[in-house]
Amino acid sequence: MSKTYEIRCPIHGFIELDEWEMEMVNHPAFQRLRRIRQLGLSELVYPGTTHTRFEHSLGVMHIGTRMFDQIVKKKKDFLERELGNNDVGLERDRKIVRLACLLHDIGHAPFSHAGEEIMPKDENGKYYRHEDYSCAIIRLVLNDVIDNRYDGITADEVAAMVEGDVVSLGKKRLWHDIVSSQLDADRADYLLRDSYHAGVAYGRYDLERIIATLTVGYGGDAKGTPVAAIDKSGVRAAEALILARYMMFWQVYFQKTRRICDYHATEALKLLLKESDRFPDNVFLPPTSKENIVEYLKWDDYRVFGEMHAGKCGRHRVCILDRKLDKCVFETSENKDVYELEFLGIIGRELKDSWIDRPHFTWYKSKDDIPILGETRFFPCQLFHK
Repeated sequence: MSKTYEIRCPIHGFIELDEWEMEMVNHPAFQRLRRIRQLGLSELVYPGTTHTRFEHSLGVMHIGTRMFDQIVKKKKDFLERELGNNDVGLERDRKIVRLACLLHDIGHAPFSHAGEEIMPKDENGKYYRHEDYSCAIIRLVLNDVIDNRYDGITADEVAAMVEGDVVSLGKKRLWHDIVSSQLDADRADYLLRDSYHAGVAYGRYDLERIIATLTVGYGGDAKGTPVAAIDKSGVRAAEALILARYMMFWQVYFQKTRRICDYHATEALKLLLKESDRFPDNVFLPPTSKENIVEYLKWDDYRVFGEMHAGKCGRHRVCILDRKLDKCVFETSENKDVYELEFLGIIGRELKDSWIDRPHFTWYKSKDDIPILGETRFFPCQLFHK
């Protein structure tokens, strides 16, 4: 793997890949991400948001590698002791983290999260997510280009890193925090990238300070599992990232017209699946077989637009292609009270053709707070002298 490739990125400059990684990037399953908009139909509101999951995935790999290298640089002795890794082992872990970051979004449906609204349920009645499709694609489609190509790394190991599987990863689950956590490379990239393309300043934060203060601490479980953490000196940078995410959710991702675009995209997809005899339940096939995954990979934004231009997707075709979107007639406050909800119900009953948007995801999950190494309970008292 002596040859390296460089891909120019407007956010990070040059992103480097080796021959093996480039082989995965050139795989049809990954190239499909060029045809999956990062923010669905947001370009109907923010014209610059035509970026895709393709460049985002490259950016996540780039930031994830920087995070990994910083932790190793700062805590190498600790890692060798806790994980039992020498330089060779750490390099192997680094490669798995890079691949997990690169492939974490490969399972996105058309129009990204809007397409996630029509994923099926598993045997426990829980809806599949795009991460489930990502791991199935890694295991069932990309295994030919992953398994035993570099130091015995397997597709199962890469998928387990995406999933954060405690059983198979053990203490190496530490590295999953780089792929998915409150301080992961995913949001570190999409906040900067989405704000850049939307033309807003809300998503900006101090990435350099975040990376410089990354470290390792012990988790709160009985086993004392290592977790990625921020040094106390990086608390303000971590707060800035949290605030950036809060502002992006409420000013961009939850912006009412943008959410209406998600609704039209979801409904258009439902109609297309309903018209096909391949989807008896009018949802995507579950990620439980290679046959299902191959069928799923045939769907992207381009295909849906092609179907709309062919006259399909009902009224949503006109709504999207001519930008004749539904209008918001009432919006609750962020901290809605019982009176707002009652009024919402009244309006919904009066307007028979109306629909209510209740975003099912939140901008912050407090159960996964960012670990702060050396955090004190109170603000410090500081004595200054003239």
